[in-house]
Amino acid sequence: MSRFLKIAITAMAALSMWACVDNTNTNRPANSNANSNATASKPAATADALMAMDKQAQEAYLKNDGKFFEGFLGDKFMMYGDNGKPANKAELVKMIGEGKCEAKSSAFEEQKATMLDADTALLTYKATIDATCGGHKVPSPTRAASVYARMGDKWTPVWHGETLIAAPPATAGNDNKSAPMPPKPADEKSMANANTSAPANANSNSSSASTSADPNVDAMVAVERSGWEAWKARDANKLNELTAANVSYIDLMGNYAQTKADVVKSWTGSNCTISSTSVTDTSGMMLSPTMGMIMFKGTGVGECEGTKIKPVLGTSFYVKEGSTWKLVFGFENPVA
Repeated sequence: MSRFLKIAITAMAALSMWACVDNTNTNRPANSNANSNATASKPAATADALMAMDKQAQEAYLKNDGKFFEGFLGDKFMMYGDNGKPANKAELVKMIGEGKCEAKSSAFEEQKATMLDADTALLTYKATIDATCGGHKVPSPTRAASVYARMGDKWTPVWHGETLIAAPPATAGNDNKSAPMPPKPADEKSMANANTSAPANANSNSSSASTSADPNVDAMVAVERSGWEAWKARDANKLNELTAANVSYIDLMGNYAQTKADVVKSWTGSNCTISSTSVTDTSGMMLSPTMGMIMFKGTGVGECEGTKIKPVLGTSFYVKEGSTWKLVFGFENPVA
């Protein structure tokens, strides 16, 4: 896919963009929820189509053309903003229109497109950029991901995230994550124009947490909490049960686990001592009757590979298989 830049105004902000996707890397899960006849006439997530949109977005961003993004972003679009809190479409359009950034160069590698279900496409890539915002150099390189939903006769962006790719510690393994299911920066409250489900006790995963307006969001949050508890217990069987066959995951160090086996290994393969976990500040929305997303703050108390576990802000996408919600993509960032 192509790319579109969203450069942070603060020193710790990340550069957001869309990258070109090689069609040969596009995969469709075996158990798609959609009827093939119903989607046959709908547009495919081709590299050419997405790149054409992305070139327009790139040009519009560099011109601080917030108006362009009013038509480009989906009405449900959400991502973490410069302040580490969920931002909706209107907030991002305003930010882009007021931006003062300069980009000298950019390069994109490791592009891949994966179908999360028949009408939801995941785009991932590595971005290396030379840019400044408000006089501050933008962190680079980053691991970026975008999710597009097929709405009517076009693909529309509904979420984007990036995390700085960090060099692995000399003595540590690949498990540099703070927790299993996905996260990102700062202490966000509730997602604007979305359902909110925050626990009564911020230090626990108690089932007595307040519920959202949508029982599907509550169900996804419940699975998320179960996943964190399974990570704490290093329970590979439980993690296999909670994840879809085509699950993938990007951790807070920019590592990308692209298969279910690698995802489960990344959550169980390191030496961790964890006394408790919590998933708080939750919010979410439905993209379709069988696809939804949640955003949250995840915390683990303990150590992994001798390093204190850090809180993360995450985004998790869930697909409904029968009556069960399963994680299909997770993304995390460290809390700023």
